[in-house]
Amino acid sequence: MDRVILHCDMNGFFASVELLDHPELRNRPMAVCGNPKNRHGIIVAKNELAKKAGVKTAETIWQARKKCPDLQVVAPHHEKYQYYSRLINEIYYQYTDLVEPFSIDESWLDVTHSQKLLGSGKEIADQIRETIKSQLNLTLSVGVSFNKIFAKMGSEYKKPDATTEITRENYKDILWPLPVGELFFVGQSMAERLCKIGIVTIGDLAVTPSETLSSMFGKHGVLVWEYANGKEAEPVTFALHRKKIKSVGNGITFRRDLLTQKDIDIAVAGLSDTVASRLRQYQMKAAGIRVEIKDPEFHSIRRQTQLESPTNLAHEIARISKELIQSTKNSHRPIRLLTITGIQLVDESMSQQISLFPEQEQLRNEIERLERTLDQIREKYGTGSVHYGSLLHNDLGLDLEEIKEED
Repeated sequence: MDRVILHCDMNGFFASVELLDHPELRNRPMAVCGNPKNRHGIIVAKNELAKKAGVKTAETIWQARKKCPDLQVVAPHHEKYQYYSRLINEIYYQYTDLVEPFSIDESWLDVTHSQKLLGSGKEIADQIRETIKSQLNLTLSVGVSFNKIFAKMGSEYKKPDATTEITRENYKDILWPLPVGELFFVGQSMAERLCKIGIVTIGDLAVTPSETLSSMFGKHGVLVWEYANGKEAEPVTFALHRKKIKSVGNGITFRRDLLTQKDIDIAVAGLSDTVASRLRQYQMKAAGIRVEIKDPEFHSIRRQTQLESPTNLAHEIARISKELIQSTKNSHRPIRLLTITGIQLVDESMSQQISLFPEQEQLRNEIERLERTLDQIREKYGTGSVHYGSLLHNDLGLDLEEIKEED
């Protein structure tokens, strides 16, 4: 018997929560922006009226206001989003104990065994939507399917405030005509490469021999082929039953050797950003950082250090990593491969410390809010949607969607 999986995705979550405190903006185009006082601030969420006016997440305020001069902007309040996220997940637990949060505003639910008491998967999805709407005055879209990937794509298919059911009988009709970049885990770079060889839709990808995709993208190519064909079978897991992660590391063999400090700065920035993002995804912080370097002769050097305060911030990981690289005896040698790893992981909720320097702590909190905003944008639009300017057009082979991940 097939499982019944729901993917619940809140509609314009940040903007919707802000509208609870700003009802006067409910019938006006409105967006949440990282720094409304700065015309270069980035749009991180918008309401439906702003969306209809063409406002897009990740663009700057001045770009948005060119399209929507009447756009109203408010500052983000992440503590409120965390609060409502907890309330929403508590509602999910009324329908099943198999709830797996994917981000602050998305969760998978396995309701296979809940159907005997609560009705079909679609009926349960509609009940959840009505409950959240009546209790919290927020809306969500729900995908219902036999696996997690198709459930997630179902929640994206029709918005706002909708339920979409994707079955073994209809998934080819609903999903295969969509652009290949709409498939989960097919980022912009991969989609562009696929389109160049005539793989334009998800259906094109599904009927392409998996060996072809493997030769182009390795294991990731086979993975997305399985996704397109409905073969994903990962379970929805209890939070407490998930794999205990001991470290989070990213590494790459560069297209050319790192020769200058500028090369090192670019490489460290890219790797540190992906390590920090994954640490936040796992709700962990690293109490130590390790770097591993290989030169063109494959000589390997490893250095690590313990931190005064655990971190999951990219700029802190990058600073420490550069210090470790500079501490090696052969720091002037070309670098063929570099791996940066967060070690000695601790739960982020257990790692808060009182700072003796309030100004520094305030700055650190501002940076954390910014990096978490970037996480939200990447979760919605792919890992390549926003990144450091120094990584643009680099010739080191730093495609952040394809960097090797190590746990």
